[in-house]
Amino acid sequence: MAKQTDKRCSFCDRSEREVNILFTGLKGNICDACIENAHSLLIQAVSDKTESTSSQYKPELAKFKQHKPKEVKNFLDQYVIGQDDAKKVLAVAIYNHYKRLSIPPTDDVEIEKSNIIMVGETGTGKTLLAKSIARLLQVPFAIVDATVFTEAGYVGEDVESILSRLLQASNYDVAAAERGIVYIDEIDKIGRKSDNPSITRDVSGEGVQQAMLKLLEGSEVLVPPQGGRKHPEQKMIKVNTTNILFICGGAFEGIDKMIARRVQTAAIGYNAIKSSKNVDRTNLLQYVNAQDLRTFGLIPELLGRLPIVTYLNPLDKDTLKRILTEPKNALVKQYTRLFEIDGIKLVIEEGVLEFMVEKAIQYKLGGRGLRAICEMILTDAMFELPSESHNGKFVLTLEYAKQIVDHAKIDQLKAA
Repeated sequence: MAKQTDKRCSFCDRSEREVNILFTGLKGNICDACIENAHSLLIQAVSDKTESTSSQYKPELAKFKQHKPKEVKNFLDQYVIGQDDAKKVLAVAIYNHYKRLSIPPTDDVEIEKSNIIMVGETGTGKTLLAKSIARLLQVPFAIVDATVFTEAGYVGEDVESILSRLLQASNYDVAAAERGIVYIDEIDKIGRKSDNPSITRDVSGEGVQQAMLKLLEGSEVLVPPQGGRKHPEQKMIKVNTTNILFICGGAFEGIDKMIARRVQTAAIGYNAIKSSKNVDRTNLLQYVNAQDLRTFGLIPELLGRLPIVTYLNPLDKDTLKRILTEPKNALVKQYTRLFEIDGIKLVIEEGVLEFMVEKAIQYKLGGRGLRAICEMILTDAMFELPSESHNGKFVLTLEYAKQIVDHAKIDQLKAA
């Protein structure tokens, strides 16, 4: 009778006494060991199938929502004031990038990517544009700083660390990272330090530019997953940069003088005088081109891989005032929210905004100068009001703002 009641696994023929647990079905049984073996085989089969199709076109890429250029610009308008030319260039580049990902590869026409370089004064919104784009996109997006990179073999980070940030943003999904977007900030800081490269090695300038060539153009790169050189024993990950869009930005301090010299010496005679009258001397960056960037210190090989050159306008009074109040994360809205947490309603008079803008123009720091002015004026109020009894309202008057600024002697700190 014992042999008739003894249940056995239908796969390995082990008895119920020889296994930890035996699952019984209508016409068969299976033990825990067979379940574990089947599970490991299933995972291996799925991973092999994923690896075999990772480098091929995936139909699910076409399911990404393709943001039309006007949709991208309208979204950027909510966070960045002005800079319509730069927004249009970025919107078209992002739209084309989505289209390149969504269409299957063909043998007759291969659409190449168009990397971008943005030139603009400090505080005009280059990094803010990149961060705003990251809010919108459904592809992995990474923001890196070019100042930390050095040539291979020297103290600093290798340029492959750029892709390490992108891998981290995509949760180490290589297929997702290979269709991402990278914003390289402070690209002007790796400019060639000398016209004569034989004097000394330019390990943080020209050397970095040469190392970036293979990334920008598109090639298979071995990337350290943890980044940096702290873990030399780590296993490298192969990433193909063919479908990664690179956007570079930099202040390029002093390039306006190079543009001025080029514009003035572009022609000789009466036509030169006539054309020079049509040049907007207050905003020379709008005439920037690859020739000026080469004069600044970017090597021709790098510029050839950054075919689109756009610019950001310097901020005037009207734009600075709009920056204070209009964007979703405007400074006035931020400080209003800070006071609301303490149960205080912040009211700022119109004259105070004009006063802040005038002082920010003296600093010549763009949008960042506005935050410095706001912090200076509101620090005393944010220090005293939370600990004192108040009527739930604080009115920032022009007289109060001028008194604080005069006491801080801000006029002695303004740029020459």
